[in-house]
Amino acid sequence: MQPIRRYGLGAINWYTGQTLVITRKQKRRPEVAELLEALLQRHKDERIYVAWDNASTHQDEEIESVVRGAAGRLVLLSLPTYSPWLNPIEMVWRHFRREVTHCELFSSIEALLEATREFFDRYNRRPDGMRSIIGATHIPQKLCTCT
Repeated sequence: MQPIRRYGLGAINWYTGQTLVITRKQKRRPEVAELLEALLQRHKDERIYVAWDNASTHQDEEIESVVRGAAGRLVLLSLPTYSPWLNPIEMVWRHFRREVTHCELFSSIEALLEATREFFDRYNRRPDGMRSIIGATHIPQKLCTCT
């Protein structure tokens, strides 16, 4: 019998420390497109920059369709291959595993999902803690371009 699995797909706002996480039975292109759509819904009037790796689930017509539909509000930035230390969400997943799942045996998949929700809800209530995890403790008030 195959184990029951759930996958977390998430994003973190570098400036605010707020996370957006969805859990699904699969982690394929439709689920990645769903995460991007959820980001667009959360930030209706803002331009969103998404830095991510070159996973095959990030390159597809479904993803391109979401980008086109966002009409310039969604900008995808590809990180170099094999560089997870550059991706803040990887730091969040590492911290999540240490705090929630390391050496834990959950009685059910529902208990695991509830622990996951509690972790992200707790950090969304105190985003400075999440910003500390990703190393975004000093964010300048204004960003400027120097020539």
